[in-house]
Amino acid sequence: MRVIGIIMKMNGDILIVDDDDALRELLTEYLEGYGFSLLSLPSGAKVAETVRRKSPCLIILDVMMPGKDGLEILREIRVFSSVPVIMLTAKGEDTDRIVGLELGADDYMPKPFNPRELLARIKAVLRRYENSSGKPGTDKSASVIEVAGLRLNISRHVLIIEGDELELLATEFRLLQALMGNPDVTLTRDELMTLAWDKDFNAFDRSIDVHISKLRTLLKPYSDHEKRIKTVWGTGYMFVGAA
Repeated sequence: MRVIGIIMKMNGDILIVDDDDALRELLTEYLEGYGFSLLSLPSGAKVAETVRRKSPCLIILDVMMPGKDGLEILREIRVFSSVPVIMLTAKGEDTDRIVGLELGADDYMPKPFNPRELLARIKAVLRRYENSSGKPGTDKSASVIEVAGLRLNISRHVLIIEGDELELLATEFRLLQALMGNPDVTLTRDELMTLAWDKDFNAFDRSIDVHISKLRTLLKPYSDHEKRIKTVWGTGYMFVGAA
C-alpha cells in the first residue's frame, strides 16, 4: 500500500482486539499506510496485560469474541486506564453499544464498516483525547475547571470536592466537563452529546440520564453540592454554579 502521508503522529500503538484474523490483517495494513503503528490480539485473554505493558494510544475492541467478550474486557481496562476505546459491534446490536458507552467506550463502529470511516473516527477520538488530557503517555501540566468550589482536573479525570479526590470514568468525566464548562446554562441531551462526544448519539440519548444519576451519587455525600446538577424538565440539565 502506498503511503500518501501521515495523518497524525501519536505516542504509542493502536491495539486491535478481534478474533477475525482477516479483519485484523486488513486494518493493520490500512492504518500502517497512514503512519500508525499497530499491535494485534486475537482474543481478550492478554488485553489488560498488554495495556499495562505497552500503553497503547487507542484500542479497537470487538464486542463479540469467544471467551472474554469486549464488554468484559472494557470493564477490566477501565479499572486502571482511561485509554480511548472504539468498540466494534454487530450491526443492529443497540444494547451492546449502549452498555459500551456506559462502561466508558469513546465511540463505536457497527460491522461491517468502511475502513475510511474508522480512520476518521480514530482521528476524532484521539484529537478529543489530546484536547482534554494531553497526548496519551505524557505528563501534561494539569488544567482545571473550577465552579462553586468544585475543581475538575482535566488531565487526571479527577473531581476534587472539599479536599477529596474522586476518580471519574471517561463518560462521566466528559459529561461533567461539559456541564461545568457551561455553568448556569441549560443543556439539552443533544447538546450534551455534542459537547461530550463531538457527534450525534440521538439513538442513545437516554443513556445520559444513567450517567447523570452516577454523577449525582458522587455528589450526594457533600451537602453543599448534592444539588449542583439540576434537571430542567422537558429540556435537559444544568450545572448550578451559584454558591
